[in-house]
Amino acid sequence: MSGLFDDQAPPPSREPLESGAVLLRGFAGAEAETLIAGVKRITESAPFRHLVVPSGRTMSVAMTNCGRTGWVSDRSGYRYDHLDPASGRPWPPMPDAFLDLARRAAEEAGFAGYDPDACLINRYAAGAKLGLHQDRDENDAWAPIVSVSLGLPAVFLWGGRRRADPIRRMLLQSGDVVVWGGPARFVYHGVAPLKPGEHPLTGDVRINLTFRKVF
Repeated sequence: MSGLFDDQAPPPSREPLESGAVLLRGFAGAEAETLIAGVKRITESAPFRHLVVPSGRTMSVAMTNCGRTGWVSDRSGYRYDHLDPASGRPWPPMPDAFLDLARRAAEEAGFAGYDPDACLINRYAAGAKLGLHQDRDENDAWAPIVSVSLGLPAVFLWGGRRRADPIRRMLLQSGDVVVWGGPARFVYHGVAPLKPGEHPLTGDVRINLTFRKVF
């Protein structure tokens, strides 16, 4: 394939967002193929699925998990579960490459000793989005969220501590990593509807890895 995605990627750079939050441009670029290969292995035993939220709406984003626990949702609410409800088996273990990347990104953002319990793996097709929300299902309210973008670009929405606060819109490219924790842990954030496209790494979708320290 030719075009935008064949251009040489810029060197990694660090863009502070606010206290406790940073955008690491290109931080995972060199490992993107390895990460996608890991996603493919995980989804062989824990396939992507569209979860239902408590309101009864089906999420436009397809997802699965790996690690010691996984995030799930249904009509009864949001929660973490050590077992995949679809199979009754534990979630696939987190690949070493995933864990190593999450720890290095967290340390770069000022959070040393990061040990995530879960990696949520989201797949965005054209039109899929993630509304503004706070991540509040974790017992650890200080350890950071580490979010890795792979494949098609997406517009990341970065708000404040109230839903009505102004929103910043940031274009994330494949390999970009956003880390937020500590004083920024409960910032509202989301993803705008994905635009159609084609990426040599993931085809017509975007993959997002979201690492969380739950317990």
